[in-house]
Amino acid sequence: MTINCRQAGKNLHTRVVRFARRVRVAPLAAAALLSVLVGGMVTGCAGVRGAGGSSPQTELPTSSDQTDNQKRAQIRLQLAVGYFEQRQLNTALDELKQAIAIDPNFADAYSVRALVYMDMGETRLADENFQTAMRLAPNNPDLNNNYGWYLCQNDRPAQAIAYFEAALKNRTYQSPAKALNNAGVCSMKLKDMATAERYLSQAFQLEPGNIATNANLARIYYGKGDYLRARFYASRLTKDDAVTAETLWLAIRIEHKLADRAVETSLATQLRRRHPNSAEYAAFQRGAFDE
Repeated sequence: MTINCRQAGKNLHTRVVRFARRVRVAPLAAAALLSVLVGGMVTGCAGVRGAGGSSPQTELPTSSDQTDNQKRAQIRLQLAVGYFEQRQLNTALDELKQAIAIDPNFADAYSVRALVYMDMGETRLADENFQTAMRLAPNNPDLNNNYGWYLCQNDRPAQAIAYFEAALKNRTYQSPAKALNNAGVCSMKLKDMATAERYLSQAFQLEPGNIATNANLARIYYGKGDYLRARFYASRLTKDDAVTAETLWLAIRIEHKLADRAVETSLATQLRRRHPNSAEYAAFQRGAFDE
């Protein structure tokens, strides 16, 4: 069976992004993330294992570079991702166990297993698998970003920043906006708003349509009292059909500060229609604009 490494990586990346969003390994307000987050999952291909590693690469890898074991392990990994999407976690873990048994140095298998354990609430096992993946592919920018986000989500934001920076320093990294947004979120957790603003502004320059980045910048400028700039970012989100109650409530508070009652009323109507039972709508009814 012949596997094209690049195409396999693209297909697997798309699927993992979907379940990464579901298990909240990437921001909007933490839904993200990431947009998840496991990317470039082709480290099972010869010459790409631990992408960004120290071994010099004289030519681009092709499917013929893969050993039979690597091909078998890659298939098991893709099966595991499929089972994870279907919420068959034990079956996903079994496929990952087999992938690792076939190829014990398959960093991506450990990374996906970490995501499964995160979904199961097994934080210690998730951490162990992330660390194993990082030992096998320490320079892989996607793994650095993912592990950084894991640390940030588990109350270790100060440690996380170094992993985002490592990802960003890798010139082969194809998703720098993700690491920049994640670093911004972690900086917000550290109450370092100046650094958060810098990271998020850079992320916005790369991906101006990113929902999480716009929402986080709106929060930062609202907190600084720069309501016009906060409005700029919030208004980019309120026209979206999937706008959250949290975002609408932020936009309402911004317009309240700017004393634009017409826009405030329009947004409040949206909040009532879309999220009538939300805590945010209850806060609006109380007039709790400064809570």
